[in-house]
Amino acid sequence: MSRFFVDYHDVKDSTIRITDADDRKHMTKVLRLGVGDTITVSDTVQFEYVVEITDIEKEYIETRILDKQKFAREPELKVTLFQGIPKQGKMETIIQKTVELGVYSIVPVFTDRSVVIDHGNFHKKIERWQKVADEAVKQCKRGIIPQIQREMAFQEMLSDVVKYEMILFPYENEEKTTIKDCLRNLTAKPRKAAVIIGPEGGFSEKEAEALIKIGARSVSLGKTILRTETAGMAAIAMMMYELEL
Repeated sequence: MSRFFVDYHDVKDSTIRITDADDRKHMTKVLRLGVGDTITVSDTVQFEYVVEITDIEKEYIETRILDKQKFAREPELKVTLFQGIPKQGKMETIIQKTVELGVYSIVPVFTDRSVVIDHGNFHKKIERWQKVADEAVKQCKRGIIPQIQREMAFQEMLSDVVKYEMILFPYENEEKTTIKDCLRNLTAKPRKAAVIIGPEGGFSEKEAEALIKIGARSVSLGKTILRTETAGMAAIAMMMYELEL
């Protein structure tokens, strides 16, 4: 059954109105849905619905609620991925796969070893990456659409991540603590966690020291060195296995 997303304000007691132009076009022109067909709708906050299409107008599609349930596929752990911005093309893969794995949001970060330069039009990349997240979440039938946040410089990120209950940064020079050790020795399950991944070339020594200084935990993901587009996926998969399954 096809899934669509609406603002929770569009959900009424017994009806949901779908107003997004792209969704309406996809429903009527691509899926060929009509009055009487059923779809699933998420309010992107807490609930998902089975609804029946009752009216198709030029500016909206009206539906009648048949069933209402709390999200069944959303992890309780909200993981934000702070991703050192990689070379062109890799970010799309990172977004697609981490969305499937359950990431809550993604923040692109400029680090010492980032080779990508902001020429003043970085917002266009954010818009494109958000579309990648939108499509990925429809495929895996999650309840929310993870947001691609605006880009940050490394120093700005340091101020932002301190609000998280757990901060992990996989580091190729970490030889003692594995992510398994870290997760299995937690005294309480966190609700909000940050995972910080370096770009190609990893973190500089100065950046690693700064992360440790604010309380981030340096962890190893295993015996091999992972590419930047693999490391975030691996870390989130391990966290979901240990803390959610």
